[in-house]
Amino acid sequence: MERIIFYILALIMIVFAIKTVSSRKMLRSVIYLLFVLIGISGIYFLIDYTFLAAIQLAVYAGGVIVLIIFSVLMVHHIELRLDVTSIKDRILAGIISLAGISVTLFAIYTYKFNPVENYNAIDVDEIGKGLLSYKEGGFILPFEVISVLLVAVMIGAIIIAKGKRLEQ
Repeated sequence: MERIIFYILALIMIVFAIKTVSSRKMLRSVIYLLFVLIGISGIYFLIDYTFLAAIQLAVYAGGVIVLIIFSVLMVHHIELRLDVTSIKDRILAGIISLAGISVTLFAIYTYKFNPVENYNAIDVDEIGKGLLSYKEGGFILPFEVISVLLVAVMIGAIIIAKGKRLEQ
């Protein structure tokens, strides 16, 4: 049953990811991206990473998507039509995407994963301390990088939403 749910979620994510990048209407692209992010959260729930799934829903599906929608609505371009990219740019984006996928798959298949015994015994309190720790094993740098990412998303969403008005 889990395998069927995984394939359904994967199919939903693939279809909506393609619709996200191929839709010419800005608001529709954002909504399609929301479905992709919810699908990712569903995968996390499926593998019992409930904390990460909740963070995925809150930060990305909640925060980033709402931020983009507000910025689109703020500049009154609800039905903003995006420009069609040239075939040269599409090929370049495809090559860069394949390179990224190759690096990711290489890293996944060459890394020796150590199984964690009794992974359910980790408390949310320990996760929070680990996130904010600057010592060995701490994640304060990635935590701050995510903060910068959210600011970059906000700036990018405003620039995209303003469109040609920004050039004038």
